[in-house]
Amino acid sequence: MMTLKQICIALVLLTLVLAACSPAASSEKPALPGEPVYTEADKGMPPAAPAGDEGYGVDNSAYRSSTGQAVERLVVKTANLSIVVADPGTTMEAIARMAEEMGGFVVSSNIYKTQTDRGVEVPQAQITVRVPAERLTEALTMIRDQVEDPLEDILSDNVSGEDITETYVNLQSRLTNLEQAEEQLREIMASATRPEDVLNIFNQLTSVRGEIEVLKGQIQYYEQAAALSSVSVTLVAQEGVTPLSIGGWRPAGVARNAVQALIDTLQFLAGAAIWLVILVLPVFLVIFIPLRLIWVGLRRWQASRRARRSAPPPAATPPPAAT
Repeated sequence: MMTLKQICIALVLLTLVLAACSPAASSEKPALPGEPVYTEADKGMPPAAPAGDEGYGVDNSAYRSSTGQAVERLVVKTANLSIVVADPGTTMEAIARMAEEMGGFVVSSNIYKTQTDRGVEVPQAQITVRVPAERLTEALTMIRDQVEDPLEDILSDNVSGEDITETYVNLQSRLTNLEQAEEQLREIMASATRPEDVLNIFNQLTSVRGEIEVLKGQIQYYEQAAALSSVSVTLVAQEGVTPLSIGGWRPAGVARNAVQALIDTLQFLAGAAIWLVILVLPVFLVIFIPLRLIWVGLRRWQASRRARRSAPPPAATPPPAAT
């Protein structure tokens, strides 16, 4: 017959088994800031709503968990812009200073050179920063002010938000359950006397403690991701988007597109002709001439062989007459 202590240990182990059957917390390192993170708990979440700038929430409505408790919404806000500036390098430094002054930081920055259709090398830069979510609108306004003509120089401007409230609440609920299980294991371990019971409970306690640390890390990541919004900016030099000009005349609209398509087609044909003359033709001659000579020699050898076979045999010479 089982003792009371053995019954308690069996109940605790059953609780841990049921908890393990729930979606396990991922032990992998969270994605970089600004990248979406998906877990099993994300399935069935409502679509992400447009991001606002009031704290973490997209609106004033509170999320209610399965227990009916009101929880402040958490929204990860992300902005992506592509703008045309006079000096991409200088503008990139200005955006980095802005993020640091707002209490954020630079995630990544890169400046490089690209080549236009006319063969001109122009600088281009990319920078990703994190700024406080409540100052996202202010940061976007300062970035848009870097251009000379907002109507022409802002190539793309996108702001989105991902509601992670349900995932966040699920993680907190699992953390609470594991902490309660840990406390019960500690109480049972304190009253255990048999060495094998102590060792068994200690192993279970170590496993639970590891899951608790993983959940705490994920919760902290979600809180930081919601508190700091990600802003990615692509900086294009003005030389790289200069309108098409023909003798001082700048066609617009459909005419500009047609002229540009004509120029692109002529450039393609000219490039193909150059490749044909410089590369394809010499390679063709190097391969064709030896093959042609071999073929001609083979044909002549076959013709001479057939001629020898078809020639009549020489007439027999009569023996000399006797004297």
